[in-house]
Amino acid sequence: MQHALNLSILTVAARKTWGFLLALTAGLLFATSAQAQLRVDISGTGAQQFPVAVADFEGDSAGRLIAEVIRADLTRSGQFRLINTTGAQLSANSPLAYAEWRTRGADYVAYGSVTTTGENKYEVRYRLADTINQKELDGVAFTGTDRELRRIAHQIADRIFEKVTGVPGVFATRIAYVLKQGGTYELQIADADGQNPQIALRSREPIISPAWSPDGRKLAYVSFESGKPVVYVHELSTSKRVPVANFKGNNSAPAWSPDGQTLAVVLTRDGLSQIYLINANDGSNLRRLTRSPLIDTEPVFSPDGQSIFFTSDRSGRPQIYQIPVTGGEARRISFNGDYNISPRVSPDGRSLLVVTRRAGEFRVAAIDLSSGFETLLTEGPNDQSPSFAPNGRQVLYAAKQGGRNMLAGVSSDGRMRQTLSILNGEIREPTWGPFGDTP
Repeated sequence: MQHALNLSILTVAARKTWGFLLALTAGLLFATSAQAQLRVDISGTGAQQFPVAVADFEGDSAGRLIAEVIRADLTRSGQFRLINTTGAQLSANSPLAYAEWRTRGADYVAYGSVTTTGENKYEVRYRLADTINQKELDGVAFTGTDRELRRIAHQIADRIFEKVTGVPGVFATRIAYVLKQGGTYELQIADADGQNPQIALRSREPIISPAWSPDGRKLAYVSFESGKPVVYVHELSTSKRVPVANFKGNNSAPAWSPDGQTLAVVLTRDGLSQIYLINANDGSNLRRLTRSPLIDTEPVFSPDGQSIFFTSDRSGRPQIYQIPVTGGEARRISFNGDYNISPRVSPDGRSLLVVTRRAGEFRVAAIDLSSGFETLLTEGPNDQSPSFAPNGRQVLYAAKQGGRNMLAGVSSDGRMRQTLSILNGEIREPTWGPFGDTP
């Protein structure tokens, strides 16, 4: 059972023991479009819901598309209650009837216009009004092509989310996940709502452990294409790939430092799986971090870059530990249950996600790092690979429902859940990208 702890590599039997199906891919250009589209099912609501009206933007079908995407984003967050806008005729220049919208129950009104500025080019002007204080809260103009309208709508939804809640929105960020279709594996990158999927990698050879760089421009992953696990860094805009860890034995589980200069990797070059640090650009400056007689794996940096959380069976069962990046003694973090793996730290460094086994079922839990208090976020029976949104408000994970692997999400307080299902394949190992522009 101990050797099953190294879930990033080793054997198919080990991966099955851990409940993971971690095959990914290697190969194609990022620009190739994926065929499958995701469907989102939502249940539950946030602790507080803000009543907002999103009127169709002036501009025919393009204006309706912008409004529909914004509404879907805000609904998916669980923190907004949409007010009916039937019959509303608003443009970016319209004077707003504050009293009328207050009567409809809207505390906030979003509206705007979409105009054509050239062949397949548009200007999108948006406004957000506060009906309680009777003032405009936000207003901005975007330009883009018809293919960029959805992304503009996500950016507007982010602005609405932040103006109302005070927390940055994540609708314009990206997610990465693995889609298995037949004998082919595709690493896909999509909008946070699962739409607009793009194929970054495709292969019949498995790769595992994808990890976003802090600037969202690269993915590190492990590929088996050469007959053994090798860690690559892949630049998404150019598809340039660099093998950064190809040492004797197995190379696995890459994790980026917050400054993007260092990768933590798991190597068996000196025996059992241990954690090492390398230069993220070329794999140079190898130095060993952990020194235990058992398996250490699944490293992840703390947000300040000063320590690393990881999974180890040094206590007899897989548990989560923390060690300074300068080395030294590791401190045990998880104590609830006898099986905790896959640590992921919240952006503010206050909470830790883990996959925990309870009554034979795998569930995602959040551990408060100051108090040790645990909150079970998911219901199982086979939930894996949790990943925080960059604002810390939502969690992405892989679930198994009806015998199929699915992409799912839950709010960080466990109140709202969503399932992103796919028609023609199985989704595995999701990971949420950072803030910032992603190719």
